[in-house]
Amino acid sequence: MAFLKTILIILLVYYGLKILIKMFAPKLMGYAAKKTEQHFRERFGEFNQAPKGHKTKEGDVIIEKKPSSSKKSNGTVGEYIDFEEID
Repeated sequence: MAFLKTILIILLVYYGLKILIKMFAPKLMGYAAKKTEQHFRERFGEFNQAPKGHKTKEGDVIIEKKPSSSKKSNGTVGEYIDFEEID
């Protein structure tokens, strides 16, 4: 008799969880989607905004230059050596 009671409890738990998952899964997925959207808006929202200190209209072009490097090369990389192929 204990064996049948155990099987019955296992089946009731299984079907009970199945019903609960069907009820709460859409709400959990909606919550996860909202949190993910909020996270992406926080992380990537700054790319949609204009640079600070600039008031621009839509369609204006802004060119931002990188600061010039303090290391300047003198243009000479090394000595050129012409090699000949030997057969």
